[in-house]
Amino acid sequence: MGNTTASRGKSVELRAAIAAERRELADVLDSLRPEQWNEQSLCARWRVRDVAAHMSMGFRLSLPATLGELVKARGNLHRMTDRVARRDAAAHSTTALAAFLRDNAHHPWTPPVGGLAAALGHDVVHGLDITVALGLDRRVPESRLRVLLDEIRPSGLRFFGADLDGVRLCAEDLDWSYGSGSPVFGAAQDLLLLAYGRRLPEGRLRGEPSDRFTRPAEEA
Repeated sequence: MGNTTASRGKSVELRAAIAAERRELADVLDSLRPEQWNEQSLCARWRVRDVAAHMSMGFRLSLPATLGELVKARGNLHRMTDRVARRDAAAHSTTALAAFLRDNAHHPWTPPVGGLAAALGHDVVHGLDITVALGLDRRVPESRLRVLLDEIRPSGLRFFGADLDGVRLCAEDLDWSYGSGSPVFGAAQDLLLLAYGRRLPEGRLRGEPSDRFTRPAEEA
């Protein structure tokens, strides 16, 4: 009974964190200038508007519709999400894209693997894809970051194409580290992005291996 109660309490906390993250990100999107919507995000080949459209895909597409899109993409999940994100970014206004997040703050969608923690990670990381790329000073609350940092696993690193071999991630703003090898220092939320396969703008990381995780200027 005690484990069940604790699990239920953690679920409630995660759902509250997800809802808060979506509402806060909707506010960020509502504050963007028109030209910022077309700037490059940290997601390869995706503009800010493409990321925003992707974030709400799970709310707007039914399971049969999602499976249909996957069939069109010949079973390739990445190809499917890329095509749908670009299509929906063109089909919806920026006002609507922000509203999808706010209006679905409590939507129960979760990714196929990972449950509520993965849903929180989906929102937090894609939010950072936008805010870090645009140079916005949004700090993800520590409680949400710790949930996601504690969830980092080798299987997740492989899925997101994150190569952290020979590297130890060392947060400068939290008591947290991951891995072994040459240290890379940075803010915890920036190091989280490395675990999701992202490369960051110059000047956000310190340490000898940091060039491995930094975007060339021409990609910024």
